[in-house]
Amino acid sequence: MTTLLVIAKEPLPGRVKTRLTPPFTPEEAAALAEAALADSLHAVAATPALQRLLVIDGSPGPWLPPGFDVVPQCTGGLDERLADAFGRCRGPALLIGMDTPQVTPALLGVDFSDCDAYFGPAEDGGFWALGLADPDPALLRGVPMSTPVTGAVQRERLVGAGLRVRDLPCLRDVDTADDAHAVAALAPHGRFAARLALCAAAADCR
Repeated sequence: MTTLLVIAKEPLPGRVKTRLTPPFTPEEAAALAEAALADSLHAVAATPALQRLLVIDGSPGPWLPPGFDVVPQCTGGLDERLADAFGRCRGPALLIGMDTPQVTPALLGVDFSDCDAYFGPAEDGGFWALGLADPDPALLRGVPMSTPVTGAVQRERLVGAGLRVRDLPCLRDVDTADDAHAVAALAPHGRFAARLALCAAAADCR
């Protein structure tokens, strides 16, 4: 079976989803980040797995469902932190972030029997998921993160290593208010959509 990892920041005002401000306050942006993280974690919790691991910058809160082991992120750039997360795994592993609350167990139930890697591209040019049958931290170190070509470079790194890569559907990350509304429409019954409705109503009243 596969180890499922979620890499995340503790959802604190001013530290997460800063591009949502404005129209939302830092407190509202943090609440939206918490809801997105909770939706992602519950999708992982509902997916069969060998182990579920939250790799966090900060501390876990009441939003963390049972069944997760919690480890701190290492220092360094995002490539180093992702590499370190994979380095903690023995056997197949799939990693996601906290920016795609529309993710479902059906998307996360990967099977490595006929491939060596899974790659989930994001609409902004990054990636929302990365799976490795044989987790090798070197496959991530040095990949430029948070750029329009991050996904392309990371996927080419996998192909260049001779891995058989299967692509997952392209998903939209939540970075801006437009992203938030588009993603909420894809998962209208989730925690994120409910929190967005409250925050949007508050923003309209200001």
